Amino acid sequence: MSQKRATLTGLLAIVLWSTIVGLIKSVSESFGPIGGAALIYSFSAALLLFTVGFPSVRTFPRRYLLVGSLLFVSYEICLSLSLGFTNSGRQAIEVGMVNYLWPGMTIVLAALVNRQKTSPLIIPGLLLAVAGICRVLGGEHAFSMSEIGNNIMDNPLSYGLAFCGAAIWAVYCVVTKKIANGSNGITLFFILTALTLWVKFLLSPQPALAVSPQALLSLALAAMAMGFGYAAWNTGILHGNVNLLAAVSYFIPILSSVLAAFLLHSHLTLSFWQGAAMVSLNSCA
Repeated sequence: MSQKRATLTGLLAIVLWSTIVGLIKSVSESFGPIGGAALIYSFSAALLLFTVGFPSVRTFPRRYLLVGSLLFVSYEICLSLSLGFTNSGRQAIEVGMVNYLWPGMTIVLAALVNRQKTSPLIIPGLLLAVAGICRVLGGEHAFSMSEIGNNIMDNPLSYGLAFCGAAIWAVYCVVTKKIANGSNGITLFFILTALTLWVKFLLSPQPALAVSPQALLSLALAAMAMGFGYAAWNTGILHGNVNLLAAVSYFIPILSSVLAAFLLHSHLTLSFWQGAAMVSLNSCA
């Protein structure tokens, strides 16, 4: 595959991932937070089996197999359920923005773990991202701590899961690079995520399903965005222009918010966009 084609494939992954917030929330409204997530990861795993294939698990380093799968499954569950349990489309977009703290966390953690010289802008960048999240959660009251606290306490589960997910994914990005030895367990990890969610689904009471053509369409799109997104990104990183892909990925929080607002019919205020821009600028640092 040529570099140009691989780069375009990687750019497609960025677009696909940017739809995740709106699509997961749409699916959860029809199939429930847990059932919807289980269906998404089940169909995504099936797509990955046909595109990436099932890996030779015996060749995986044992630490990668155990630690990598635990971190990946934990992150995906935090991501999907944090969005699924939100009370509104606007809240889902805010929760998605909290999840995008992971790039800054990854950079700081990588610097601490690898003990390499890094840009002096790392810490200010992370603080800028946190300030951006506060700007988003503060609404029209800007950095009002009482308003931020009220917003979080309205649904502490979703905001807490999103923050934990961001931290877990930062650890995954740093740790797996050191222990994977080139292995790619994405298909296996998706299967494990789906199985974990189905166990949770069977062991807890669930809301009635509201199956409709629109719900099935959202499910199909979410599964493709998840499955093909990871497959496309892997191709782009391996064979494309990594610098270009990294630069464009900085704008995922903004693109994700635009698409989610469209899919969920949500109105986002100027303060939200200001906060989203601050989160994106953190990645550039």
